[in-house]
Amino acid sequence: MRYSRRIEDMLSDTRDKMIIDIRSEEDFMKGSYPGAMNFPEDKFDSHITDLRKDIPIYLICYSGKRSLEICSELNPRGYEIYSIHGGIHGCYLHFNKERSRDPEAAALRRRNIERSIIKTYRSELWSRFTRAIKNYELIKDGDRIAVCISGGKDSMLMAKLFQELERHGKKNFEAVYLVMDPGYNSINLETIMSNAALMQVPVQVFESRIFDVVDAAADSPCYLCARMRRGALYSRARELNCNKIALGHHYDDVIETILMGMLYGGQIQGMMPKLHSTNFEGMELIRPLYLIRENDIKRWRDHNKLNFINCACRLTESCSSCGGTEKGSKRAEIKALIRDLKDKNPYIEANIFKSVENVHLGTVIGYKTPDGEKHCFLDDY
Repeated sequence: MRYSRRIEDMLSDTRDKMIIDIRSEEDFMKGSYPGAMNFPEDKFDSHITDLRKDIPIYLICYSGKRSLEICSELNPRGYEIYSIHGGIHGCYLHFNKERSRDPEAAALRRRNIERSIIKTYRSELWSRFTRAIKNYELIKDGDRIAVCISGGKDSMLMAKLFQELERHGKKNFEAVYLVMDPGYNSINLETIMSNAALMQVPVQVFESRIFDVVDAAADSPCYLCARMRRGALYSRARELNCNKIALGHHYDDVIETILMGMLYGGQIQGMMPKLHSTNFEGMELIRPLYLIRENDIKRWRDHNKLNFINCACRLTESCSSCGGTEKGSKRAEIKALIRDLKDKNPYIEANIFKSVENVHLGTVIGYKTPDGEKHCFLDDY
């Protein structure tokens, strides 16, 4: 594109230059390109007078999309301004490639990532991971588990936890590290592969092209996408002789799902730590991060200066370029609600989680069995 440049092009530009990160201040503080200034997108107009027309300007956003839009607006006004292709992801990919040229440095970084799971965040990550496996009997002798990696922080941590379990736990199972490519753009797929290489996760990639199908769906594309992706994972896992698939849903996903079901679905329905597949006989889904808090996953990510993809769906790329796919969604509303309630009562999250473990059937008006059969309290009144 006319106003898009790769980071290598910026590095080869030896002139004085302005490098501006337009992401949020919070994300900028977690890490950016060395020497970059922070003009957050929502305040960018107030910094127009700080832009110089006598030197080139390079903009960094989340994915390269929003910065390209700004370049299209400002270039006709006399600014030599470029968007860094791939945004902050493009920067991290470049740095990862540079580090990979030094095998000793890459090996040291990988060891530090692994050590942080067992040592630094032992109680928050490792202990909760192994507790969920024990409490909910997620792994049995002889299991062959497809560890499903979407490329986000949750699934990549899950992959490393399984590797540590293979090294330090009772080796009574096999793990296959599975990446489904539903139609990712090249930047997102490259980010996944770069992180897998950095952390030495031996991923197997297969294509499904699900995004092509979902693009044409008029109603409930997210629901359709989720069902199709899960079906594709089950199918591939079965081809690989796996009897289980592991997904990276965590504690916060669980409590948000409970509240979403009540407030938006008019039902009480939890997210189970494991369940049998209804369409793939003999297959089971497990959620080993069930007891792990999302903020602890973020702390592990930021501690190790790792960069993962968010939702990479084509339908939400505009949201992704603004810093996340949940902005304006029902799940974002639930997250905000839980935060507000927690400010008033620190036990709110734990109480939501425990609520589906302490159901008093004598006070339930009606319920449905797993096969859909409805029952009413009047049946036995």
